[in-house]
Amino acid sequence: MNEKTRTASANDNMSAIDMSPWQGRTDPEPDSDRWHQRIQPLAPSAVPGTALIGFACDAGVARNQGRIGAAGGPAAIRRALAPLAWHRQGPAHDAGDVVCQGDALEEAQHELASQVAGLLDNGHRPLVLGGGHEVAFASWSGLARHLENHEALSGSAEPCQTEPCKARPRIGIINLDAHFDLRDPSHVRSSGTPFAQIADSCSERGWPFRYACLGVSRAANTRALFQRAKSLGVLVREDREFTPARSEALVRDLGRFISRCDHLYLTTDLDVLPSAEAPGVSAPAARGVSLAMLEPLIESIRDSGKLRLADIAELNPEFDQDNRTARVAARLVHLLTLDT
Repeated sequence: MNEKTRTASANDNMSAIDMSPWQGRTDPEPDSDRWHQRIQPLAPSAVPGTALIGFACDAGVARNQGRIGAAGGPAAIRRALAPLAWHRQGPAHDAGDVVCQGDALEEAQHELASQVAGLLDNGHRPLVLGGGHEVAFASWSGLARHLENHEALSGSAEPCQTEPCKARPRIGIINLDAHFDLRDPSHVRSSGTPFAQIADSCSERGWPFRYACLGVSRAANTRALFQRAKSLGVLVREDREFTPARSEALVRDLGRFISRCDHLYLTTDLDVLPSAEAPGVSAPAARGVSLAMLEPLIESIRDSGKLRLADIAELNPEFDQDNRTARVAARLVHLLTLDT
């Protein structure tokens, strides 16, 4: 496929839908489709399914003094995903990219939030391809907007008298990440502040802030950040806790967190993985958590029936080696979108 089509938005932050990355081998045997053969550009009348949307942005990483290049992440993930085998029943759509122009981070985040909310309104499950981890504030904002507009809350949602909300959705944020990303956003908003921004937004709305950060590196987070996480009631599991002997206990811990939520947002920063598995990130991990240890957690989230939205952040193709990081990201998309 080489065609380009236009998204429904005429906003300057939205690119045309470029289908050229969707290329790969075509096998002669029946029932041998691959992603590049099945994915279609998103159309207004599309049947609800998985909707991939890119966030081509380096601004948050640049503000955080990291290695820029994550703006190329969405295209790299698409290229790595294109030849993977198709094991879905439902459709998948490419919704194009939100492109950050220069340092206009807040404008790009606002546009992505609008796009995510629109996809959710139309019955799709968005999967956002980053971009730096500043994508998280935009992703969550889109989900929050959707829930506000449609009151798509379960019967166990908590009542709320605070305007403009009529109820308090229990959104569980699950972050697979070496970093809390809870730095103070009052000075500068960056890839290191999205969950602090979300906490502030929840406070303004009168919503509960439910955040689990799994794979945290104590060496990469200051004492102040650990104290902030404790004060916010964050479920914390450090990278050193991810051992085969602890695997079942970690799944149980996550299950208890999920049971107290009505909706789940999963965000994966690829720097949670060891640098040998994910060299192409802004901040490669000296230790990290292996993909094999993360997969049971991801499967439990996917199969919970509560997952509304996911994103994958921090792929930097400029520092990738043999496309290893892009292949891991594509594997995560494959895992998250398997029909169960």
